[in-house]
Amino acid sequence: MFTAALALSSAFAAPASVTLSTPVHPERAAQIKEINAKQSTWTAAAHPRFAASPLGASKPLCGVNGDWVAEVERAVLTGEAERFISTSDAPIPDAFDSETNWPSCAKTIGDIRDQSNCGCCWAFAGAEAASDRMCIATGGKMLMPLAAQDVCFCASFDGCGGGQITTPWTFIKNKGSVTGGQYESSGPFGAGYCTDFTLPHCHHHGPVGNDPYPSEGAPGCASQSSPKCPRTCGANATGDHSTFAADKYTFEGKMMTASGETEIKQMIMEGGPVETAFTVYSDFENYAGGVYSHTTGQPVGGHAVKFVGWGTDNGVKYWKVANSWNPYWGEKGYFRIKVGSPGGIDDSVTGSSTDATWKKKL
Repeated sequence: MFTAALALSSAFAAPASVTLSTPVHPERAAQIKEINAKQSTWTAAAHPRFAASPLGASKPLCGVNGDWVAEVERAVLTGEAERFISTSDAPIPDAFDSETNWPSCAKTIGDIRDQSNCGCCWAFAGAEAASDRMCIATGGKMLMPLAAQDVCFCASFDGCGGGQITTPWTFIKNKGSVTGGQYESSGPFGAGYCTDFTLPHCHHHGPVGNDPYPSEGAPGCASQSSPKCPRTCGANATGDHSTFAADKYTFEGKMMTASGETEIKQMIMEGGPVETAFTVYSDFENYAGGVYSHTTGQPVGGHAVKFVGWGTDNGVKYWKVANSWNPYWGEKGYFRIKVGSPGGIDDSVTGSSTDATWKKKL
């Protein structure tokens, strides 16, 4: 069952203005001027992280390696994944928000995390969407964050070096993931879970606004290399989450994939948020709010994110997307992107099957 969300555009704050203390790189200044002159659905602005840098400076955070559509197709052909087929005849509403639709799971759906200065977007989007779908599938009984630390650094020997949007689901299904919150037990879940993410918060792309974190590359947010796969829970872990081997959560069922606007919307409506990826173009580095659509600039790399809903703003259909660049970035940690935008964001998504059974891995 689902309920249509109200129009979503009013839920987003206007982008904060920012006074730069460093000059804007001439290429970037010209691009921002071009973006704002060409269209009016989104706002471009310079910001300290990229102000003095040439276009393409966001590449280290774009951690999807290779062609994710081809990788998903490979998973389907080998039986690792199945194509989603809707089992509902419910109409697709004009607007939908997973957090509103499943209030008992709003705490995890709205948990905007921070991948630090590390290219493990693929693991964050997967761990986040899996946490959401686990909660939704159990009617809110399993409301807990699955650990990006475990998924990123145990499913891959070099999680900061990038990965694929199939990897988190295969790992969680076969190995299970422990629970884990954000850096130093920050975020809505706080302390008590097995392993916090160990890399520091960073200010990411966009105006600084009220963001208290250091910019990528600045002291306190150096470029990160992957730590070793955790084998024990941290000092903040308590109760059932204090023993690593006993805190693993998994699902019985298939990894599912959907493509195109209609199928993706049905998959979200029937089971919750999903993981997706898209090509980041250099103009996205200047996103400050609104409904983004690629306007100018060259591709930088592939980036994984979490679809949570959709809506329409002044006649423009958009996806509501949770990013992993902390809740101070963009529109309170989210961005909106035009449906069917260049970059392939609605080409292929991944998630657990709607009828998956979630449980502790014995």
